[in-house]
Amino acid sequence: MLSDSAARDRTIAEARLRFLTNAEPPATIVPEGIRNSWQRSKYLGVGTDEVAAPYQPDYDRESRLVRAATPVLDRLGQALTGSNVCVIVTDRKGWVRGRRVGEKRLSAYLDQVRLAPGFSYAEQFVGTNGIGVALEERRPNVVLGTEHFNERLQSVSCAAAPIRNPVTGRVEGVMNLTCWNGPARPLMSALVQEAADDIERALYEFSSSHQRALLEAFQQVTHYGDRPVLCLGQDLVLANSAAAARLTGDDHRLLHEAAAETGHAPRTRKPVRLARGETVLMRCRVIESPAGAAGYLLELAFDDPHRTPGRPGTRFREEPAASRPWPLPGLAGTDRAWNAASRAVSRCARERTALLLHGESGTGKCALVRAAHALTGAVSAPVTVDAADFRDAGAGLPAALRAAATGPGRAVILRNVDAVAPEHEFTVARALDAAGEAGTWVVGTVHRIQDVPETLRHRFAEASAVPALRHRLADLPALVDCLLRRISPTLECAPEVLPLLRRHDWAGNVRQLHTALSQAAADRKTHRIEPRDLPPSLHSAASRSLSAWEEAERDTLVEALLEVDGNKLLAARRLGISRTTVYRKMRAYGITLPPRG
Repeated sequence: MLSDSAARDRTIAEARLRFLTNAEPPATIVPEGIRNSWQRSKYLGVGTDEVAAPYQPDYDRESRLVRAATPVLDRLGQALTGSNVCVIVTDRKGWVRGRRVGEKRLSAYLDQVRLAPGFSYAEQFVGTNGIGVALEERRPNVVLGTEHFNERLQSVSCAAAPIRNPVTGRVEGVMNLTCWNGPARPLMSALVQEAADDIERALYEFSSSHQRALLEAFQQVTHYGDRPVLCLGQDLVLANSAAAARLTGDDHRLLHEAAAETGHAPRTRKPVRLARGETVLMRCRVIESPAGAAGYLLELAFDDPHRTPGRPGTRFREEPAASRPWPLPGLAGTDRAWNAASRAVSRCARERTALLLHGESGTGKCALVRAAHALTGAVSAPVTVDAADFRDAGAGLPAALRAAATGPGRAVILRNVDAVAPEHEFTVARALDAAGEAGTWVVGTVHRIQDVPETLRHRFAEASAVPALRHRLADLPALVDCLLRRISPTLECAPEVLPLLRRHDWAGNVRQLHTALSQAAADRKTHRIEPRDLPPSLHSAASRSLSAWEEAERDTLVEALLEVDGNKLLAARRLGISRTTVYRKMRAYGITLPPRG
């Protein structure tokens, strides 16, 4: 007779097999976190019988995380000698940075499945596993034997917990405990969380005096009341939920500039106009540390706590969950407006509600639809029909919509709804209605919602806005990581690259960012993108729009400066102009270059 544990393992294994071979979502007997991870893994095309973890042998073995984790790993390694248990630490991207194994047999097995230093166990490469799920969901989890997506990992069970920076709150890595399947499995969670706590305490000791001073001041103020509070340091931003729900990355920059002007005037309440037009009253206090000024503590007061930013007179109810991340597979971002769009698209995908997405070109409207559709368990990708392709043959648009496969589990995207010719609006509307009645999820995309003809606008039960990249620059680091993984799993950016990316206006949004990173990555011989690898336009921050001729001149000057490592005299000689002209043109085009060295 099977034990309860063995019976459960068999049931989970059968549910996994049905999920892999059928179009239906995983059975409800599978834990929710595992179900979600299985769906993400299937959507990303992760293999089920081979571990394809990428390898990156070159990494910083003296990083703060490694230094904080090493004593904890050594202590646990000694305590677990001879046991069938292994402890592992990874960084925030899932790359294994330390491992201690209790027995040789387990060590050999882990080497075979590439759970070793230098390999990445991020969910996108390996599928459901403790490390990958902890990074995706930002919380502790346990993955038992048959719950692993990859069959080669089902001989072991693992528990993992995120390691957070105690000052910034950012996830720095994951503490993982792996052992052979057996009765000791329920005890893993407590041990791995205790180890993660120990590493976090060590990280706090490594933090700078500036960071500790800001954290202590922030905790003192936020301990009482729930008014919006923001703490701004040179490389640190702390915000309570009341501030995080109302502010964007651009707002942080504007408030930092206003705080620098206010300086040591703590009683002054200064009005500051935010990025979306809303005004906030700011009271600023400079925080001192033993090493000098650490940053600013800002207490904020909004004009009307019930008013939607940018829409005077509109009252709304704040939903606590709205500021929390809403991750969709293959996408990235925690901006409030992006979260709202992600939630709306996910809900409409589940409920098969016709949806109109509006926003600038390249913001990721179709990517949102594809990701949300896949999470419903759909086998086929959405069919995309672009109305702009039928400008000269408008009669073919209704036929193209009718030809798209329809029915439950299907989706169709009509791009550029505003491009539908007036004489075809009624036939297009009927084609959309017919698709919806057949159980198809119907989605339209457009730049501006007011440009959609009234006949077609009524075909969509809901509408949602997708924010432009320049309005969610706080998401830029996560977006860059996400896009680089698509280009190459081992590719990363030097720290100096992000400031150059932040100051760009990104008129082409995420699509333009992906193109720029792809160009920078082309022909790279190392896994790291340096500032000099970026396209010339990203080294410029002109205060006005440039003509085609001016853009060509700017690019030529940037390329010449990069070729001579920023030497203005040599660049001037190459271009046949004076050094004074080089300086003048650099100022006119806002050209900055990476430090020489």
